[in-house]
Amino acid sequence: MTNKFIIALDQGTTSSRAVVVNIKGEIIAIEQQEIEQIFPESGWVEHCPIAILETQLSTLKKVIKKAEIHPKEIVGIGITNQRETTVVWNKNTGKPIYNAIVWQDKRTANSCENLKKKGLENHIKQTTGLVIDSYFSATKINWILENVENAREEAEKGKLLFGTIDTWLLWNLTDKKIHATDYSNASRTMLFDIKNLCWDEKILTALTIPKSMLPKVNPSSFHFGNYKIDGFKIPITGIAGDQQAALFGQTCFKKGEAKNTYGTGCFMLMNTGNDIQFSKSGLLTTIAWGIDNKIFYALEGSVFIAGAAIQWLRDGLKIISSAEESEIFASEVEGENPVIVVPAFAGLGAPYWDMYARGAIFGLTRDTGKNHLIKATLQSLAYQTKDLLIAMQNDAETKLTSLKVDGGASNNDLLMQFQSDILDCIVERPKITETTVLGAAYLAGIYVGLWSKEDILSFRKIDKEFSPTFSSEKREKLYKKWLKAVERSKDWID
Repeated sequence: MTNKFIIALDQGTTSSRAVVVNIKGEIIAIEQQEIEQIFPESGWVEHCPIAILETQLSTLKKVIKKAEIHPKEIVGIGITNQRETTVVWNKNTGKPIYNAIVWQDKRTANSCENLKKKGLENHIKQTTGLVIDSYFSATKINWILENVENAREEAEKGKLLFGTIDTWLLWNLTDKKIHATDYSNASRTMLFDIKNLCWDEKILTALTIPKSMLPKVNPSSFHFGNYKIDGFKIPITGIAGDQQAALFGQTCFKKGEAKNTYGTGCFMLMNTGNDIQFSKSGLLTTIAWGIDNKIFYALEGSVFIAGAAIQWLRDGLKIISSAEESEIFASEVEGENPVIVVPAFAGLGAPYWDMYARGAIFGLTRDTGKNHLIKATLQSLAYQTKDLLIAMQNDAETKLTSLKVDGGASNNDLLMQFQSDILDCIVERPKITETTVLGAAYLAGIYVGLWSKEDILSFRKIDKEFSPTFSSEKREKLYKKWLKAVERSKDWID
């Protein structure tokens, strides 16, 4: 067969996408559909699992047609997904018993406080590599079991299944046969022992979660099952959570290499090789991927609101009509911007981990206009990234000289230049910034023998490098203002 293709499915927080990647590692077709954001109460964020599945299947079928390829030419499917988002469904009917509770959701903050009161903080950090936070799946599962009628009883009878979005998609793509996940997604549940590679009994007991609900955990590059289309079986051979997939897609294969993804949230990961490195600076320790019978780990800094802040400008304040306009309006602000925006709409992630912080705007004066607010919102992404970089450098005891970037906002030259200036390091943007879907495709392609890591390294091309221009005095002055604003936004809710 001369024509061989990989399809990567990218089920994200705001949309479902499917891409076709050819043998040269090039994306030849993309299909995308937005998914509805559901906000039942303040701080609650949900998605409809059926809508997630339908939009993902729709984009999969459309992208095959768009690329004008035959199913027999597709040698593998890779899946990457919004992590931590939690679905519980009945394994007999296949129907979710509640909406998917999204990673941004804050309803389980009290449950997290109860875990801390039980003295589980150290055990959870040493076992899962995570901090106790409503961000992760564990307390979301517990909430569904406690609040959905008959859920607890059904779960204890072995009738309910839990999955992050990859598991929900895999179960449906394999005609309800395979209930599994990969190491990278399992490591984000706050239930998984990342050293012994098993579900942790102590945490399950503390949250009264039956082990029968949990999926089997496999390597990230693995034959998970088959998707049947038009009479053809296509193997699903790669799964990774979106940020780990982006790390792989950025070819950060070596220990010490790091990337930052500007998506709905903002996520910086550093490959720490086969070593588990626990953070002293508020970062997470996570599994990067499992491949070739080896586990690779990473340090991760998570910012909850990044691209979502740009969406807020568009959909909430309605002061821009598209994300692209943010660069145009922000560039009209001359000189130093006096406004600081702290977009803590869902609390503060690393390195602060304050579930009770809320968004705030500082530095308003009579002549403040929408352009100042737009620019400050953009700059908040760069400031939050600096928080992560400082923590990561402290943990790794090294100074990064360059940062690989991807995600939607990485295409904003104004932001990327400010990012380089405030970090004091080179920011490196690849020609193809769709590194999350590429990571999923690469994991799938490696398993079926389509590519080697060396092949993938040869695919990567640089679009643009941004070098710092700020003086150290200016950089320090601006960052101090940011830190002051962050302190004033913390612990807003009693």
